Amino acid sequence: MNGKIAIVTGASAGMGRQISLELARAGVTVVMVCRDRERGQAAVADVRERSGNAGPELLLADLSSQQSIRSAVSEFQSHHQQLHLLVNNVGVSLPRRTETVDGIETVLATNHLAPFLVTNLLLATLKASAPSRIVTVSSGGQAMARLNLDDLQSSRSYSEIAAYNQTKLLNLMFTYELARRLEGTGVTANAVEPGFVRTNMKVPFPFSFFSFMRVPVEKGALPTVHVATSPALDGVSGKFFSKSGVEIKSAKISYDEDAARRLWLISAELTHLPAETPRRT
Repeated sequence: MNGKIAIVTGASAGMGRQISLELARAGVTVVMVCRDRERGQAAVADVRERSGNAGPELLLADLSSQQSIRSAVSEFQSHHQQLHLLVNNVGVSLPRRTETVDGIETVLATNHLAPFLVTNLLLATLKASAPSRIVTVSSGGQAMARLNLDDLQSSRSYSEIAAYNQTKLLNLMFTYELARRLEGTGVTANAVEPGFVRTNMKVPFPFSFFSFMRVPVEKGALPTVHVATSPALDGVSGKFFSKSGVEIKSAKISYDEDAARRLWLISAELTHLPAETPRRT
């Protein structure tokens, strides 16, 4: 991985910081996307010190804001002509429904639309740098999700667990559709279920009762790092990997290609991207 360039979102703490650390230890120049400057600078300094790699960089972005995402991507592309790895790690869970500056429900905007927009804005760079990889962090909660494409923003009713689980299902549907669209480009797209990881993200009730079962980030980050770097996965795309790093099946609805295409169109509309993004058949 020496000389490779990676972007890791949600990198100021928890999984994102640990993934950044492991990649930096492997010789990667990691661009750590953080929302807060002070926390981001501290995270970058920590990763540099513990990895012995002076390469990690800070890229500021509020991933709930589409304008902030677009500005951050433009800033990255003004300094880097290549990108070999994109890790969509950012995630939130909120007890009450709120909306972003764009008027979009916050959990959907952060957990699904942010990876969708970031990835699409960086696709040309990823293709130009091929072979390259896109890894999106999902969750075991996807198996309990109920898909409602007619109310993705939970405007009719809101449940913290339901909203979070649905976005983790959307991560998978996006990954599988993206892999189909990227076939033959040298860019792969896969998703990971890291397990019940001990991070700063608040655990929704009733899962808080099982907090003692959460694993440290040092362990939770390993499946994502494996999928991001393993030579054994060269060319492997459109797959879902468990916390043990092995390929697993996801919820049945996640493989519905018609639903995935509809989700893509809805997501493109909400992020003001062209709906006719090329799709290989």
